[in-house]
Amino acid sequence: FSGVLSAEVLRALLELQEELAAIKVRAPTSGKEVTLRDVCYAPLNPREPTLDDCCVNSVTQYFQNNGTRLAMTAAQSDGKKTGTADWRDHLIYCV
Repeated sequence: FSGVLSAEVLRALLELQEELAAIKVRAPTSGKEVTLRDVCYAPLNPREPTLDDCCVNSVTQYFQNNGTRLAMTAAQSDGKKTGTADWRDHLIYCV
């Protein structure tokens, strides 16, 4: 994996996504507060979406947009060698 796809970059992306999800603005004509929840694509709950319902297309979705899951490791053995699986292994498995 190159520096473009590193644990540090993925953590920064998660942080940015959280900041964007928390943004609140006022609509200029109505004065109504607008959040991501008001404009997101939520196909499974289109009438009353929560932020968890919003469809996020991001590499971090492979870790459920969760920093704890990104940091997880697991012991792995093929019968001969034992090693540790981390975010890289998880991403390779998923794609």
